[in-house]
Amino acid sequence: MAAPTSHDPHGAGVHATTEAEAKGGLPQFDTTVWAGQIGYLLILFFVLYILIAKVFAPRLRRVIDERAETISNAVATARQVQAEAADQAAAAQAEVEKARAEARGMAATAKARVTAEAQARQAEEEARVAQRIAEAETAIGKTRDAAMVHVGAVAEDTARAMVERLTGQAASAAELKAATKAGAA
Repeated sequence: MAAPTSHDPHGAGVHATTEAEAKGGLPQFDTTVWAGQIGYLLILFFVLYILIAKVFAPRLRRVIDERAETISNAVATARQVQAEAADQAAAAQAEVEKARAEARGMAATAKARVTAEAQARQAEEEARVAQRIAEAETAIGKTRDAAMVHVGAVAEDTARAMVERLTGQAASAAELKAATKAGAA
């Protein structure tokens, strides 16, 4: 054994060991201290349980409820906005269809008006052309009648010139009249 040292009053020596050390193993597995460890475990369990149940869980529940309320409000707002957008889209579509119908109506009216104006101008031009044709026919008729008055005299002069040229003798006025009447018939 070792010699006692000056600081060891009992003379047990430097290598004195406790009973747990003497048995060997871990101190947590020493059954003599388990009762205190279990007591502290129960105290800590109930303290943590009370903290979770009274402080942390209500806060978490409040946050979850607020989040659920925020989400449900956002979904309701989104549905409302979507419904309003659908209504506005339907109204815009109706306005577009109404505008298209009005445009078609205005186009048809304008086309009818332009067609009527064109037909009126055409009828007016046709009336003017018909009037000019009638005037021309009247003028032609007058010229023809005037020419027909002189045709007899021209025919007599022509017949006289032909007879004189062919026969060398002048034809009488009665012969010339008879020849021109027979040629006219």
